[in-house]
Amino acid sequence: MADEERPGAMEVLREARTQLAELTGMAAETVSSFERTEDGWSLEIEVLELARVPDTMSLMAGYRVDLDPDGRLTSYRRVRRYERGRADAHRPGGR
Repeated sequence: MADEERPGAMEVLREARTQLAELTGMAAETVSSFERTEDGWSLEIEVLELARVPDTMSLMAGYRVDLDPDGRLTSYRRVRRYERGRADAHRPGGR
């Protein structure tokens, strides 16, 4: 596919969320990181894994999602799991 026919950033974001939801059965809540790579696109998408009461105790997860240049999902993996009400501990060097 020629560059001018490839999806733009917003299309890629929407497609990544949709494809991850289809594969995992969990709806994406937010995209917390997004970048174009040599091989396509790389995102981290936050999903609700387990709803609890109160909501601040619900289990959330961050998934690393990789897509090809045309926006098709090529891989995903859970990279972290946490309670919604907990802040991330600072981790030097990124994720």
